[in-house]
Amino acid sequence: MTRDSFSRQQAAAITGLTPRQLAYWRKTGLVVPAIHTDGGHARYTFTDLIALRAAKRLRDAGISLQRIRKCLRSLTHFLPTADRPLAELSLVVTGDVVLVFHGERAFDALTGQEWVFPIAELAREVEKLQRKQPRQGELFPAAEEKLEEYA
Repeated sequence: MTRDSFSRQQAAAITGLTPRQLAYWRKTGLVVPAIHTDGGHARYTFTDLIALRAAKRLRDAGISLQRIRKCLRSLTHFLPTADRPLAELSLVVTGDVVLVFHGERAFDALTGQEWVFPIAELAREVEKLQRKQPRQGELFPAAEEKLEEYA
């Protein structure tokens, strides 16, 4: 075993999964270890551990393995450059939707539909509006004068 890889038992201890879960996920293709020894034993890389933790978080949030697999198939369609979506993308569960954060965008992992508008774009719009808008009290100078009369 190299220093850059982890046995199934080590990967289980690090991720909080059981060796049986790791074996099942490997067998079904959910997370396949990148390295195998000459004897055929699985060795997990750090990237594999990231993918395992991401899948575990989705499971802990109530997402079924079947739905995770569907999301991964969809993601490889929407983002063909993402070879390992579980390790490369930020996936968040909100209700029964798995959101993917990619760049400044967020979208549904199954449909690809943009789910949240870009926050950075909103911040730029707010800043632009603030530059255009007069300061408080400058909008209605007559009302401000009336307030001073009553003070």
